[in-house]
Amino acid sequence: MLKPSISRLFYVCLFFSVFLPAHAAYDRNQAVPVEKVVYGSIVSVRNITQNQLVEDRNQGWKTFGGALIGGVIGHQFGGGSGKDVATVLGALIGAGIGNRQGNSSYVQQLKLVELMIQQDDGEQVMIIQDLDPGMIFNAGDEVRVVYLQGGVRVDRAM
Repeated sequence: MLKPSISRLFYVCLFFSVFLPAHAAYDRNQAVPVEKVVYGSIVSVRNITQNQLVEDRNQGWKTFGGALIGGVIGHQFGGGSGKDVATVLGALIGAGIGNRQGNSSYVQQLKLVELMIQQDDGEQVMIIQDLDPGMIFNAGDEVRVVYLQGGVRVDRAM
């Protein structure tokens, strides 16, 4: 009877950890130093995917949550000092189960776009970046290549 509730809780937590949006290397309200900006045109576009192994780093919270739930369930059994023993035993078993579930990892599929760009300075570069559904590129589009410290970003030329 309790197992479906725990499995539902597990799937809800898994859903939020997998389907939360990926974040850029910088925040919306953060100023990022620009090294240089080069304009050019797109030669080719290719949508690709990359699998990334994601390790769960919430092991401590899962162990604590398992101990808490196990303690509550154990507290429902016995009477007197037997109730205390059942509570402690339930907490230990729940912590063990939570700890075992905490050692999980999963594969996340990233959607990327590979852009071959002929820059106005004559250099040809290939850039792979996150696929942005709001900014679809086609061959022949005029773009600007923004070189940042530790990265590069392509967007439409203005």
